Amino acid sequence: MKAFRLDELEAERAANDGAYLQFLRERNMSVGLYALDAGERDPQQPHNQDEVYFVVSGRAAITVGMETTQVARGSVVYVPAGVAHKFHHISEDLRVMVVFSPPES
Repeated sequence: MKAFRLDELEAERAANDGAYLQFLRERNMSVGLYALDAGERDPQQPHNQDEVYFVVSGRAAITVGMETTQVARGSVVYVPAGVAHKFHHISEDLRVMVVFSPPES
């Protein structure tokens, strides 16, 4: 079994000075923690994998393709492979669990 604690993942991500920490990689998926602070710009580009975002904490808007919605703790957003998407108007530090399938390359 592989089990993780969010506080430990956040500490590891912060210690590595990165916005993203991949903490699980299997044959058909990978999972990571993505962090953007309030007011920060989301630099990501479209991915070659389908993605599911689960908002752990914070508040922001996300635009996927031509659609925009507000997200907060508990929000789940699906992003198809190849579709442009960005978090924006980040009003509270955002922490998001990201599942990629197949695994992010």
